[in-house]
Amino acid sequence: MRLLPVKFIFIQFCLLITITSFAQAVAKTVPLDSIKTKMDTTKTGDDDFKDKVNYYADDSMRVDMVNQKAYLYNHARVLYQDIKLNAGYIEIDFGKNLLYATSIKDSAGRDSQLPVFEQGADKFTAGKMMYNIKTKKGKINEVITQQNEGFIHGRDIKKDTNNVYYVAHGKYTTCDLEHPHYYIGAKKIKVIPDDKIITGPACLYIADIPTPLVLPFGYFPNKKGRRSGILLPSYGESNNLGFFLKDGGFYFGGSEKMDLALRADIYGNGSFGVKALSSYKSIYHYSGAYSISFSQISDGDRVLPTTQTRNDYFVRWNHSQDPRTHPTSRFTADVNAGSSKYNKYNGNVTGAYLQNTFTSNIAYAKTFTGTPFNFSANLRHSQNTLTKLVTASLPELALSMNRIYPFKKKDAVGNKWYDKIGISASANARNDISAGDSTLFTNQTIRQMKNGIHVAVPISTSFNLLKIFTVTPAINMGSSIYFQSTRERYDADTLNHSHILQDTLRGTYMANDYSISTAISTHLYGDYFFKTKHLKQIRHVATPTITASYRPDFSEGQYGYYQNVEGDTTHKLKQYSVYQYGIYGSPASGRSGLVAFNLNNTLEAKTKHQSDSGAVYKKVNLIDNFGVSFSYNAAVSDYNWSNINFTGRTKLFKKLDLNAGATLDPYRIDSAGNHVQRFEWTNNRLGRLTASSISLSTSLRSKEKKADPKATKQATPDELDYINSHKDYYVDFSVPWSLNIYYNLNYSKPGITKTITQSATFSGDLSVTKKWKISMTSGYDFTSKKLTLTSINVYRDLHCWEMRFNWVPFGFRQSYSVDISIKSAVLKDLKLSRRKDWYDY
Repeated sequence: MRLLPVKFIFIQFCLLITITSFAQAVAKTVPLDSIKTKMDTTKTGDDDFKDKVNYYADDSMRVDMVNQKAYLYNHARVLYQDIKLNAGYIEIDFGKNLLYATSIKDSAGRDSQLPVFEQGADKFTAGKMMYNIKTKKGKINEVITQQNEGFIHGRDIKKDTNNVYYVAHGKYTTCDLEHPHYYIGAKKIKVIPDDKIITGPACLYIADIPTPLVLPFGYFPNKKGRRSGILLPSYGESNNLGFFLKDGGFYFGGSEKMDLALRADIYGNGSFGVKALSSYKSIYHYSGAYSISFSQISDGDRVLPTTQTRNDYFVRWNHSQDPRTHPTSRFTADVNAGSSKYNKYNGNVTGAYLQNTFTSNIAYAKTFTGTPFNFSANLRHSQNTLTKLVTASLPELALSMNRIYPFKKKDAVGNKWYDKIGISASANARNDISAGDSTLFTNQTIRQMKNGIHVAVPISTSFNLLKIFTVTPAINMGSSIYFQSTRERYDADTLNHSHILQDTLRGTYMANDYSISTAISTHLYGDYFFKTKHLKQIRHVATPTITASYRPDFSEGQYGYYQNVEGDTTHKLKQYSVYQYGIYGSPASGRSGLVAFNLNNTLEAKTKHQSDSGAVYKKVNLIDNFGVSFSYNAAVSDYNWSNINFTGRTKLFKKLDLNAGATLDPYRIDSAGNHVQRFEWTNNRLGRLTASSISLSTSLRSKEKKADPKATKQATPDELDYINSHKDYYVDFSVPWSLNIYYNLNYSKPGITKTITQSATFSGDLSVTKKWKISMTSGYDFTSKKLTLTSINVYRDLHCWEMRFNWVPFGFRQSYSVDISIKSAVLKDLKLSRRKDWYDY
């Protein structure tokens, strides 16, 4: 009976030797670093691991069943619930529910395979760590963890059961380096994931050097997405406005669908400005943004009688609708309206003050499915800041019918000549107001509103003649409905002064007009073949079009659209239209019987090139278009011929765009600049040059650099939002250099006075190094012999910081600014600025 245990032990020993020998044999055939060891352990005790624990190691793994521990070496990994732990060495204590991890030394004696702990959205890199899975408490030494856009470095970190981290001797930074360029250092830091980061007394360190910027405490939002908070202002001094704080305020994060930023500017001389900016977005529905700005700027001290104070405002709104929401209807808005001097004294973008026209449009469009009808409604606005004239359509409604073919039968066999007769229609209703920006909505201006309805019905068809000509006859009918008309009468007062009085008659009036036309066109081809090595063929395509049109004289008495009035004391009659102030104008006076000629030409070449696969033929455009047009009016007794117009467009060397045009007047003029019934060809020339223009433009850029995937950092959603809202400040290093050049020459001499304008502008940028980029915009006005608006911008990438230098060296907007700031949107207000605005010169 005593020998049985001995036998049993002996058999187990032999079996163990066999298994060990087999394992050693396998190890001789497989490299050690490629062996993956894996074990699954499932515990169900109340004080033990409740779920399956998966743990791996590339080198070796030892299990101590007596002490309930596992030891993992080299690229050790542990997976448990939502916990992932990677390290060079990991020790698992199943009895105490503990995970212990640390790094290992490499061949050079340096620490490698630092512990990386992940749980949910939290991720830590540490020198060593210990974590209790049951209590969810832990202690981490020499840790680096990322919290959204920021990084926290700490000597020691403890984690409590509420998933709150306490950091001793911590650093907060947005620099992703192991040794950050800057950080906010504090002895104690409390991290509440997806909520906030709070520090005790803190100091800003740059290159490990403390700065005078010391805070009694620190508070950093740690939520993903938009966050509410204070917007720190930029500060400075202006010679004209005094000390100032600009763009300070508060940001309301609201939700992912909407936000609001309230900003203000305060100056030492009493000037101020306020702004409200908001953006909104509903996924798959719509998105947009709006801003409202107001400023009161005084030139100098307000107590001085010579000081001028200006009140300026500006409103911007853009809205777009996702077409997937309502495929048959769409609402858009693009509003730009404000006082005429706003951009001059408040514009932040260089060159914005040169813009002298603001336009707006709020539009709704609807397509009626299954019908040819479309509807649109618009509120339009146009404003000239030089003349201060504002024109608005409030509103403009349009109903249109797509082209239909009423005589075409669905089941008809073959095509008849009348099958191609097409009819379309449109109805447009407008209510326009035009006045100065200061009197736009006064009672007098509202009474002078212009309104009306216009209906147009074009009917046309086309057919081939002799298989080479295309004939297009057309009839255009229109009708304008007005709610007022004008009557003029001669008035001579007692002082022997005479003038014409105008009376406005209210009612409903209709003005009809029509015209007929027929056009015939064809294509002429001319091919020239060559036997050279590369040039094989040149093709010239000419497209002549002759159009004959007729329109009656609607000033005849039978129509009633025109009347006569005595123009002066000589009782000479003057003709006027009763619809001269109509929003769509009046039917034209004078009979028209035009024969118009138009000739368009293109020129292209076919070349032959050799490649590895054989001969390759390429088509090259030599002249994109060269056109000539003129007309003859047979319905008038004199000056029958119109001006002769020439246009041309081509691209030289695949880079240089060339556009040219000229206008010739076939009639001569006298010494006073008035036309005479004599042709210019009597002077052996086709016509007198009255206008011409030529423009050259090119855009050159180097090939884009291929991004290094290892060096490319994916932008966070918050960073993308910040980049999209500051596109003017985005710097693209993927293009090493670019250059845009534009040259324009205009000549005008309609009478005896000649005008020549000539200018050249250019813009470009150059990546001097991987971190330096220089851009410049300038030009030269040859007429005034002065440089146009010139700006020079220098950008320096400082890893987690950036430096910008903007300089306008001369001119009305002469100014400069230097900004050194943190890149991250979290601490974008942490910057050093120095500037001198244009109004300080």
